[in-house]
Amino acid sequence: MSESTHTARAAGAPTPVLSIGPVTLPTPDRAVDLQVRVSAPVTGDELPIILLSHGHGPSNNLSSLNGYAPLVNHWAADGFVVIQPTHLSSRTLSLDPADPEAPLYWRSRAEDMKRVLDRLDEIEAAVPQLSGRLDRGRVAVAGHSMGAHTASLLLGMRLTDPLDGTEADLAEPRIRAGVLLAGPGRGGDALSDIAAANYPFFLNPDFSTMTTPALVVAGDKDLSPHLTVLGPEWHTDPYHLSPGPKSLLTVFGAEHGLGGVSGYDVAETTDENPARVAAVAGLTAAYLRSRLRPGDPAWQTACDALAAGPDPIGRVESKAA
Repeated sequence: MSESTHTARAAGAPTPVLSIGPVTLPTPDRAVDLQVRVSAPVTGDELPIILLSHGHGPSNNLSSLNGYAPLVNHWAADGFVVIQPTHLSSRTLSLDPADPEAPLYWRSRAEDMKRVLDRLDEIEAAVPQLSGRLDRGRVAVAGHSMGAHTASLLLGMRLTDPLDGTEADLAEPRIRAGVLLAGPGRGGDALSDIAAANYPFFLNPDFSTMTTPALVVAGDKDLSPHLTVLGPEWHTDPYHLSPGPKSLLTVFGAEHGLGGVSGYDVAETTDENPARVAAVAGLTAAYLRSRLRPGDPAWQTACDALAAGPDPIGRVESKAA
């Protein structure tokens, strides 16, 4: 188990962040044991929790508990405990490609998050620095790309299981809010032929049941021709096709990496922009603070600052329940 202390900037002075991983949760009913990374501010109590689901990019390690440091460090410095599992889709595991759920393991990913919530006692025992500091009543989920699909399921989106034709309902009532970063949109004729043939679980998402509050983050230059015949607007579907309360942050000039959220200086980021990443991290943290603690003005303050800026990184729109 490795332990490191980062310095990440929250509001005001830099805040030291403790990150510990892997924390291994024995999981006999899974292909391999579930491993997670836990990051938290060094000080503070009653800390809300963010479950972070990684994407499925070409790198070997970003799609695991070792990715997404630009977001994790910021969120932890802002007072959250961030828990990152390594899903079975991770290249670090190199599992049997003949598995019926391979390569993306859409159902297993959501089940991983439920396991984390079921086993917070074990995680807290494995990380003594967290003892008594978790606010288990304030839980959010966040995910990037395929991770946003995972988050959508936990927030209430349903789909047709291509293996047996049944409706999959993996909504998690313990999760009170979510952030979807560059997530997939509607299925049907919006999908590319490749996506329809290889990822049939994308064919019939139903966002009308995704009732948990969420912030959808989409880049206005995020073209994903391997998944959809539509343009960047496809990634805004989780906002437009779901009931409120929801907010949509459209990030100007951003492609699928949203400036580089999956890691520092990664070659696969096509739109590297540290200022963009910092803005996305700050706005998402503000959204979750206000959603998990009603009355906290962080989100409204952040939106006002965004709208008043001379060169905004994006725009926000919202709809009520």
